[in-house]
Amino acid sequence: MCLTRQVLIKYPIVCSGGFNESPSRYIGALSQHMAESEKTMKKRVGIVGGGAAGMMAAITAAGQGAAVTILEGNDRVGKKLLATGNGKCNLGNRNLTLEAYYTENPQRLQDCLKRFGTEETLSFFGGLGLLVKEKNGYLYPACEQASAVLDVLRFELSALGIGIITGCRVKQILSGQIGGEITVKSGNQSFCFDSVVIACGGKAAPKTGSDGSGFQLAEQIGHKLLPSVPALVQLKCSEPYLKAVSGVRAEAFIRVVQGEECIACERGELQLTDYGISGIPVFQVSRQVNYILRKQKEVEVRLDFLPDYGREEYEALQTGRKQLQKGRTVEEFFTGMLHKKLMLLFIKTAGLKPGEPAETADAEKIKTVYRLCREWKLHVHGHNSFDNAQVCAGGVPLDQVTENLESRKAPGIFFAGEILDVDGKCGGYNLQWAWCSGYLAGNAAAGNFSRKL
Repeated sequence: MCLTRQVLIKYPIVCSGGFNESPSRYIGALSQHMAESEKTMKKRVGIVGGGAAGMMAAITAAGQGAAVTILEGNDRVGKKLLATGNGKCNLGNRNLTLEAYYTENPQRLQDCLKRFGTEETLSFFGGLGLLVKEKNGYLYPACEQASAVLDVLRFELSALGIGIITGCRVKQILSGQIGGEITVKSGNQSFCFDSVVIACGGKAAPKTGSDGSGFQLAEQIGHKLLPSVPALVQLKCSEPYLKAVSGVRAEAFIRVVQGEECIACERGELQLTDYGISGIPVFQVSRQVNYILRKQKEVEVRLDFLPDYGREEYEALQTGRKQLQKGRTVEEFFTGMLHKKLMLLFIKTAGLKPGEPAETADAEKIKTVYRLCREWKLHVHGHNSFDNAQVCAGGVPLDQVTENLESRKAPGIFFAGEILDVDGKCGGYNLQWAWCSGYLAGNAAAGNFSRKL
C-alpha cells in the first residue's frame, strides 16, 4: 500500500477530490491536516510514583492538557503523605529560605524555589478548596488532618481524568532520543509515553514505597548519584548509662563537634532514649552527623540544658545557690535545676553520692555537676535506619538535570521530589520541595518549556 493510501486510512477526510485530484495538491492538503491533527493530540505523560511530588506533577501536566497516567507501587497513592507532620501535614513554611535546605547546587535550588514558592503552594491548595492555617510560619491544613490534603489531591486527580495504576512497580525505563517514545516496564507490562517524571522518592520510610527503586532507575539511564544517608532521624550513642535517663525530654542546645570544630548546632526539645538521642534538634543535625559516620569518623555531641544562661549569669547562679547547701543532701541541693533523672546521673557521674551532705561535698565535684548541665558530652556511633528516617539525603545531583528538572542523560525524563539531591530541615521544607519540583517537572513534561540541555 502506498504511503498516501496508508495515511488516508488514518486520516480519511483529506480533500474533496479524492485520488483524482492533483498529487501535489493532495499531498499539501494531507500535510496540513496531519499538522492540525497532531496539534490536537494529547501528549502522553507517565508519572512513576504517586506521592506528594508525583501527584503534583500529574495535576500540573494534566492542567496543561496532557494525558497523564500515574504508576504507583503501593495499593494507593499518597501513603507517605499521611504520616507527615505527625498526621497533621506540615505542607510548607512562610520562612522559605535556602538555609533550610541541603544540596550541592544551592543556586539551582534557589532558582526552582523562586519559580514555585510558598505563595504558589498556598494558591495551589486554595484552588483545590483546602483551608490553610499558620503556626509560627509553619503551614498546616486548617483541620490539621493530613488526610484532608491527600483527599483534595485525589479529588483533583479524578476531576482531571488522570489514570492511576496501583501495584505497579517500575523496573526499567527505556528512553529514546529527543521527541522519541519512552517505554516504562513493570513486570510483564509495558507502557509508552512521550515523557516521564520519576517521583518515587529516595530510601526513607521504605514501607510507604520509598525503597530506593528510583535511584536504580536513575542509574539505569546514566546518572551518578550522590551517596544516600538517613536524614531527620534519631542518633545512637555509646554511653551505657543512657538507660537511666530514657524518656527524659528537655530544652537543649546541641552542638555537633569533630575534634574541636563545630559542624552543626540546633536548639529545641531533646528526647533521651535508651540507645541515644531524638527530637527535632537531633533530626536537624542528623544529616551532617550521618555523613561523617559514613566516613567512619568519630562524632561527638555536646548538650547544654541551660541555653538561656550566659557565662556570667551561670556563674552568678552557682554563687547564689551556695546558701542552699546547709542542711541539705547533694540531691536536695541540686533539685529544681533540671529533670530529676538528669541531675541524679550528673551527680553520680561527678563522683558524688546523692545522700551525702551538700555542705561538706567536694567543691570540685560540685563544679563538675554544674559543668555537666552546660556541656554533657555524648559519643555518636550510629543512627536509626531508613525505616525511621523522615527523609533521605543524597540522590540525583541538581547539576545533572536542567532548570526544568529534565535529565541531561535521557531527554524526556524528568525528576521530582526526594530522588533529587535536595533535603530540608523539619518545618514543611521537604513537602515544599515536593510541590515545587513536582510542579516544575510536570509543567515541563507536558511540553510547556523550551528545552535547554
